[in-house]
Amino acid sequence: MRRHDRLFIGGEWVAPAGTATIDVVSPHTEEVVGQVPDGTAADMDRAVAAAREAFDHGPWPRMTFAERAEVIGRLAAIYNERQGEMAQLITEEMGSPITFSNLAQAPQPLGMLQYYAELGKTFEQEEQRPGLFGPITVRREPVGVVAAVVPWNVPQFVTMTKVAPALLAGCAIVLKPAPETPLDAYLLAEWAIEAGIPAGVLNIVAAGREAGEHLVSHPGVDKVAFTGSTAAGRRIGAICGEQLKRVSLELGGKSAAIILDDADLAASMGFLSIASLMNNGQACVAQTRILASRNRYDEVVEAVANMVNSQPVGDPADPATGIGPLVAKRQQDRVEGYIRIGMDEGAKVVVGGLDRPYDRGWYVSPTVFAGVTNEMRIAREEIFGPVLAVIPYEDEADAVRIANDSDYGLAGSVWTADAEHGMDVARQVRTGTYGVNCFMLENNAPFGGYKASGLGRELGPEGLNGYLEYKTIARLG
Repeated sequence: MRRHDRLFIGGEWVAPAGTATIDVVSPHTEEVVGQVPDGTAADMDRAVAAAREAFDHGPWPRMTFAERAEVIGRLAAIYNERQGEMAQLITEEMGSPITFSNLAQAPQPLGMLQYYAELGKTFEQEEQRPGLFGPITVRREPVGVVAAVVPWNVPQFVTMTKVAPALLAGCAIVLKPAPETPLDAYLLAEWAIEAGIPAGVLNIVAAGREAGEHLVSHPGVDKVAFTGSTAAGRRIGAICGEQLKRVSLELGGKSAAIILDDADLAASMGFLSIASLMNNGQACVAQTRILASRNRYDEVVEAVANMVNSQPVGDPADPATGIGPLVAKRQQDRVEGYIRIGMDEGAKVVVGGLDRPYDRGWYVSPTVFAGVTNEMRIAREEIFGPVLAVIPYEDEADAVRIANDSDYGLAGSVWTADAEHGMDVARQVRTGTYGVNCFMLENNAPFGGYKASGLGRELGPEGLNGYLEYKTIARLG
């Protein structure tokens, strides 16, 4: 068992203020696999003070972008050498299939570090522009102390969407991992020390909701970067709005995959299985609404059912597993509750249902519903599990209407034999990240959502902008 009895604050491993601990429980075995201190408000105060000291008086914000990029590059090199260790740890603590952990849980955070390390080599702190009476200098400065609050589903991915650009910008960070997945953050702290990140620039305190809200509302924090549920995002947004504190929110989704009549179903299902079922369906970008024309509706339902049935359900550490357990008992209960709701709403279970595949572990049966309308709760609310709803549409305009008829706007895709026509469809859907015959997130392109899916953008140069303040200096002579 991985047991930690210290917090990472001010570049040191320090004793927590309290005695409470967080047990990390394997979703596969339901056994405790790790333990860390449960951070308190006093611990958050100490972490913010360390970050404040590092930002207000330390060397990190006063280094050039290129100098910071060099340090980030060292961290990336360590990450690259040990990414397999990170992937296995995430699979152990939250049940992500090891194939997905090796594909995304570790490599994508590494890619972000590498991208921002490269961007920093040429990023200019100051830009000169002509003014009415003399030259204008536009200067980019770090926003300050950042509270990064991250969820459990892709813990290193969402951590690095915040930590990598914040480091390059020159900020100091207090990272609050989710109670379900604190172990990967401890590994990151070890690598940060080895890379030479100055004391106080990165601080890590795992904690629950109460201590997290204390961190978010702390007057020493200049910006909050949050990924999580829309309900929690509204609360954090309200706190930051009251304090006029900078905030970025990457929230929920209920994304639609539009399958046009000319799509090659066999080829599409291979990619759609990742887009809709990645990480056991526990992904905010998962395309869980499958939109099919009435002309091919039965054919699409059969193809989706076969795709889901082809995914082996089992031990997430087994490379043959396609779908593993959900992160916690409460998540198992939540997803099964939505399966019941779908059945009560009159949708037809084509695959799956309420029979659990295993007696031990927080597994649910991957489920496909047919006969779904976009007004049903299973089509409107984020389930966060392997539950897909196949929704019929009349024509292409109706498909776009249904895709846009959502409180969310985070992701989506269209599947067609005509990629150029797919681009026309993509331009009509109000969502932040879209794919034509694929779905992926690119480190050099912005990621974020419309509507209730959040505020701001992460990744790319746009992600760096969220951690910078812009100062205009005019002068005569």
